[in-house]
Amino acid sequence: MNTTLRTYAELVRAPAAITVPGDVVAGALAAGRPGIRRTTGLAASSVALYWAGMALNDWADRAEDATERPERPIPSGRLTPNAALATAIGLTGAGLGLAALAGGRRTLLRRTLPLAAAVWAYDLGLKSTPLGPAAMAAARALDVLHGTGPGRAAAALPAATAVAAHTFAVTRLSRHEVDGAPTSEPKLSLATTTAIAGAGAAHLLATAGPRAATASTAQQPTPARLFSAAADGAHLGAPAAGSVAALLAAAGTPDAPAAARGPVGALVTGAALATYAGTCARAQSAVVRDPSAPRVRAAVGAGIHALLPLQATLVARAGAPLLALPLVAALPLVGRLARKVSST
Repeated sequence: MNTTLRTYAELVRAPAAITVPGDVVAGALAAGRPGIRRTTGLAASSVALYWAGMALNDWADRAEDATERPERPIPSGRLTPNAALATAIGLTGAGLGLAALAGGRRTLLRRTLPLAAAVWAYDLGLKSTPLGPAAMAAARALDVLHGTGPGRAAAALPAATAVAAHTFAVTRLSRHEVDGAPTSEPKLSLATTTAIAGAGAAHLLATAGPRAATASTAQQPTPARLFSAAADGAHLGAPAAGSVAALLAAAGTPDAPAAARGPVGALVTGAALATYAGTCARAQSAVVRDPSAPRVRAAVGAGIHALLPLQATLVARAGAPLLALPLVAALPLVGRLARKVSST
């Protein structure tokens, strides 16, 4: 890879962007508006904004990285701060332009501008505050809602809640990538994964059974909501984790689309959910046993990559199980790419 191209790929953490389009697809399907042209354009917009946020993050953290991560593009001297800032501004402009082209003015104002504002607010102010993990979770939730376009986003809120809960736990853990984590942090991450997977499994069982299949012939199905009130019983042992469980419980459990209730939908949903749980839990359990910085970084990377099977679960539950398969299949690819260009 060309040296300059590799430097910019490191700056924006290019491989991690593979985890972004699934947010938009899940939101579009949940809202019942999966137009190919618009969804593709909004996914490209989200990728541009994600890369903008990564570049802006390195610009904002350049003094801290000089001590803690001297190998990063700016402190290593491979890229100037002005170049990183210009990259962030340019990619933000590209993201806004792509959204306007794909979804029109209403989408730009209702969805894309709030997402861009959340990205910049996190990097320039909120990241280092106690609100940092919640701000990052909100940005990722807004990315899911980005897929709904100019219409109502209520049907996509459960999917956004699931992604936000996962992101909240991963972001909290990421604060300890340099010095290692207190044991409470990996336990919180592991408990959040368990709550999400358990609630998703409970809802899968509830909607895939014979009674649910019979009910599907009597009424028109509504857009899927993955997470059920089973999360209400997930006591995670910490106030923040309890809040995550409460959010999941609030998502509700309307009927799933017929395609998701069939055998293929149930199989894909279950496989994606199991892949999500396994990807996260294995790395998080290792940090519980050894909360050193290398273990934490590995768990954070696994958490970022685990967004793919989580998105696949949401997409399959929204009635598009075959569309979920590429998301799961991308997991080993992003892992291989991350060994060349770090996702964290």
